[in-house]
Amino acid sequence: MQYPDFSIQDKIAIVTGASKGIGYGIAKSLAAAGAKVALTARNKKDLEELVREITVEGGTAEAYSLDVRDVSQIQTVFQQVKDNFGSLDIVVNNAGLGEGMLAEDVTEQYWDDMIDVNLKGVFFCCQAAGKIMLKQGFGKIINISSQVSIVGIPEGVVYCASKGGVNQLTKVLALEWSSRGVNINAVGPTFIYTPGTSERLDTPEFRQNVLSRIPAGRIGTIADVAGAVIYLASPASNLVTGTLLLVDGGWTAQ
Repeated sequence: MQYPDFSIQDKIAIVTGASKGIGYGIAKSLAAAGAKVALTARNKKDLEELVREITVEGGTAEAYSLDVRDVSQIQTVFQQVKDNFGSLDIVVNNAGLGEGMLAEDVTEQYWDDMIDVNLKGVFFCCQAAGKIMLKQGFGKIINISSQVSIVGIPEGVVYCASKGGVNQLTKVLALEWSSRGVNINAVGPTFIYTPGTSERLDTPEFRQNVLSRIPAGRIGTIADVAGAVIYLASPASNLVTGTLLLVDGGWTAQ
């Protein structure tokens, strides 16, 4: 019997939106698993502490300034990473916006801002990664989607639409690229406890409402999401492509 290979030792990974929350945790987890990690955020200075932590723990990390709304920046940074490290094996598209708004209050600017980051930015990061990986003949792309890409939530019309779009582009890119060695998947987390979500999740009424919808009976952690990413980044998932891996404690099974 051939056993699954979960190793990502010395693989080269890019994590977008790595300065805080889920992206921060994913980057640390990839580095702990042996990957050499290129961290991106709009402000490179926001990544200094993360680079320091990874380095102190014996890992390798470099920081890059990247606004995923700017396609030319994406192309430049992804090529820089490939040139600096010699290859590009794993890309985690985590950069995103998540502020809610009632549908009747949505403005054109609000729509454009969220779609530019959550959908346009993800696609062009996939494209930049794909152009490198297709030449190599291998690569893993993981898009951070959401459980609300397949179920709705109030005040989430634009966010839900953007994440639903991420699922669809993931499927189409898998159809086009999988036969050429590039696997592309998405991870769909439920509510995850982070510094950015703690204010809402520490509110008893809100927390109870969320827990009432999660059969597993607990709020998600960054480690839950990072575990899914590590799996999809590793050779163990070589036959998995075009898939949304839900990390939602059973929310969407109902």
